Amino acid sequence: MITKPTATLVFGQMPLTIEQINALAQQRLNAELQSDAAYLDKIAQGARFLDTLLDKEGVIYGVTTGYGDSCVVSVPLAQVEQLPKQLYTYHGCGMGALLKPEEVRAVLAARLQSLCFGVSGVRVELLQRLTEFLQHDILPIIPEEGSVGASGDLTPLSYVAATLSGEREVLYQGKVCTSVEVHQQLNWQPLVLRPKEALALMNGTAVMTGIACQVFSRAEYLLQLATRITAMNVVALQGNPQHFDQVLFNAKPHAGQMQIAAWIRDDLQGLTTNQLSRLQDRYSIRCAPHVLGVMADSMGWIRQFIETELNSANDNPIIDADNEQVLHGGHFYGGHIAFAMDSLKNLLANIADLLDRQLALLVDTRYNHGLPSNLSGAGSETAMINHGFKAVQIAASAWTAEALKNCMPASVFSRSTECHNQDKVSMGTIAARDARRSLELTEQVAAATLMAAKQAVGLRLQQENSRSSETITQFVSQLADTYPPVLEDRALEAELRLMVQQINQRAWSLYA
Repeated sequence: MITKPTATLVFGQMPLTIEQINALAQQRLNAELQSDAAYLDKIAQGARFLDTLLDKEGVIYGVTTGYGDSCVVSVPLAQVEQLPKQLYTYHGCGMGALLKPEEVRAVLAARLQSLCFGVSGVRVELLQRLTEFLQHDILPIIPEEGSVGASGDLTPLSYVAATLSGEREVLYQGKVCTSVEVHQQLNWQPLVLRPKEALALMNGTAVMTGIACQVFSRAEYLLQLATRITAMNVVALQGNPQHFDQVLFNAKPHAGQMQIAAWIRDDLQGLTTNQLSRLQDRYSIRCAPHVLGVMADSMGWIRQFIETELNSANDNPIIDADNEQVLHGGHFYGGHIAFAMDSLKNLLANIADLLDRQLALLVDTRYNHGLPSNLSGAGSETAMINHGFKAVQIAASAWTAEALKNCMPASVFSRSTECHNQDKVSMGTIAARDARRSLELTEQVAAATLMAAKQAVGLRLQQENSRSSETITQFVSQLADTYPPVLEDRALEAELRLMVQQINQRAWSLYA
């Protein structure tokens, strides 16, 4: 039985952070809707203003007109109430894998936050029901494929609109069931979506933004882990700690690059240059701060792009009830998320490539300065039949190659869709999914290299006069119980999977 969180995340007028969205997605925070009378009246004002326009038979895109290219088609008032149902119905064509529960929570949270700014023309009741979906952990079953990222995530978000209306399927209490069954169980009436409400739910960037929030935080931790692995490999390869000297990095003061060097320097504190194998280490060691530093220096603007999108009204049209106007625009366009995710997946692939090159050095007796071939820990009697980390290095190279292949930016593949109405689209959701895949691959490379680095440090410290720093010794000791040395060959899949899981869970405290 899952214990409900006691802390709450309030959706309303206040901006939210990536960390808050992810905490809610991981069920460490519960959702709550801002409930003061002034705020609720502000939300209701938009819906009331729309109703007055309907009374006057005003022309409003998606309310009294068809959708997309069909905006030139007028919808008679007698059919206006049916229009929202038509929208989510014909968009029920998603394909591919299903979003994971944590991702669906992030999507619901991102959509709720956008609607909470009070310019989408929806009722308070819709915001309350979205909040209740999060509180009761009612998760629409959402296929992840089918969005071009403008007009927003129409097809995947149609599954949110439909389930709020008592249609399609949800995951509830660990079981897939129909939405109407859950409504009956909770004694709720499914919502009959008002004019503009289906459009407000679907015509936005919540899927790409929800995925982006998740990818960002995992990537942030992975950057720190890659830094720690690099420090371990300096010890394992008897590298030169002066490569990370503060004076050296003061000469090229990119802030993130300097931070990476400082972390490695702290990890290697106490090591000297007395036992150098080479005056200058190979680039995957010596230039690690320069590789990792690019990502460290990019995370700030990537965060800004994601959090600005998260804290925005990103549907169309915008309902300005204060000035009694309807503003038709293109805020559903996911270009900022697309560029952020295309950039992040390239940064991640560079981490995979860096760690893969370090792993290649560790296993090769031409470059590992006296470590056993393939890091095998076997004794002399069985050394000839043991192959240690040979296959792990091959696998890591395969994962790296896939991450590198995935670097082609999705955002440049705009397609003209929907009778050339959507003739320039963002591909933001595909970019976010690509970034997630690159992240998964890079986490696998990190797991392989971390396991090998632990083995390599252990083997190095068995040699006479070899030394490690206190930080690296303690970290290797932390890993020892779960990941014993590879003495005789064994299948490492289960351990690699466990290590990836621990990376996802941020099992090790790294840097402040």
